[in-house]
Amino acid sequence: MTELRTPITRPTKTSRGPHPAWMVACVGFVALIGAAGFRSVPGVLLDPLHEEFGWSHGTIGTAVSLNMLLYGLISPFAAALMDRFGIRRVVAGALVLVAAGSGLTVFMTQAWHLVLTWGLLVGIGVGSMSMPFVATITGRWFVKHRGLVTGVLTAAGATGQLVFLPMVSSLAHAHGWRLPSLIVAGAALAVAPLVLLFIRDYPSDMGVTAYGAEPDSSVGVRTSVAGGASRALTVLATIARTPGFWLLAGGFAVCGATTNGLVGTHFVSAAHDHGMPPTTAASLLALVGIFDVAGTIFSGWLTDRVDPRYLLLGYYTLRGLSLLILPSLFAPDTQPSMWVFIIFYGLDWIATVPPTVALCRSLFGDDGPVAFGWVFASHQVGAAIAAMGAGFLRDLQGSYDLAWYLAGGLCGAAALMSIGIRRTI
Repeated sequence: MTELRTPITRPTKTSRGPHPAWMVACVGFVALIGAAGFRSVPGVLLDPLHEEFGWSHGTIGTAVSLNMLLYGLISPFAAALMDRFGIRRVVAGALVLVAAGSGLTVFMTQAWHLVLTWGLLVGIGVGSMSMPFVATITGRWFVKHRGLVTGVLTAAGATGQLVFLPMVSSLAHAHGWRLPSLIVAGAALAVAPLVLLFIRDYPSDMGVTAYGAEPDSSVGVRTSVAGGASRALTVLATIARTPGFWLLAGGFAVCGATTNGLVGTHFVSAAHDHGMPPTTAASLLALVGIFDVAGTIFSGWLTDRVDPRYLLLGYYTLRGLSLLILPSLFAPDTQPSMWVFIIFYGLDWIATVPPTVALCRSLFGDDGPVAFGWVFASHQVGAAIAAMGAGFLRDLQGSYDLAWYLAGGLCGAAALMSIGIRRTI
């Protein structure tokens, strides 16, 4: 739409054995697991940092808020840079930034150090490996099963929570918060060689077509794209003139506020306010990740078959209802009603991503990955506002109850925005 893409390579052979798209997807899955794990750490370290330094929940929430804000705002530029310079270079560089940001936290003594490391460096790093990375891989490497693969890669975020949260909470409780920070730095550096060795930018680089593409298809063919990061602004100028973009962005902002921003950042602290041990609360949040894997993969499968607008209507409505009843479920022990919430909410956690990616592709064509980067930026703006706002509400009122009720109401608005989108392709 906004760029002239000239093919510069064409497939020259058919692949034998497993299609290389599956290797790219597998390594992408590992990178996304790491990115999700890196993002989840600050929520677990909220109380340890408060206890050691005396920083308020609002102050710490500000650093987390910057992390989430950059995680979204960097995304469209990262997607454009992947088009210009390649997936491998962008993602490997992002992993180095994450390692630097996490490792340097062990030297911090002031609150602004936390903002610089976890907020700025880690935020830029994980933002370069966010959901537009998923849209880029699936858009280039897959035609068949595109929605399903989108769901699987999106579920990597939940798997990252599953792997990191209980470990980080236990390590922080037993050895302090510095050891988990160093482990995150080491994990980021360990993933970088996998990206450089096994990810290729286009199927045509390996002489094959995208998985499921016709022999003469242009999907997965390396193209010359000018503009680099400036292309993200060019795409924004085009898509901002369409109502569908603003409806998608508004709904996804609510998605971010009610997942990463509120639950991901403050659930452990809120549960602790009601007498629940932090390690127990972190384990419950990790279980959200377990059920989200199933929910997001199933959502990807449904996206290949059902109008994505109806899926978003259902997801946001059910999420809003669950958040409205959450304040009544907190207790020192895990009651059966809380288990029901964890399962139900987990299935819905980021099931919104596959239908949102599909709508971006439907509305904006080849610019879909960059357009989704901007939609995802709104997701993180919502997450950042919720992360900071819920912390200040907690400081002012002594509880998170109002934050949960506001989040439930916003989900209702997101459901209405989603069903109002008009598909054009």
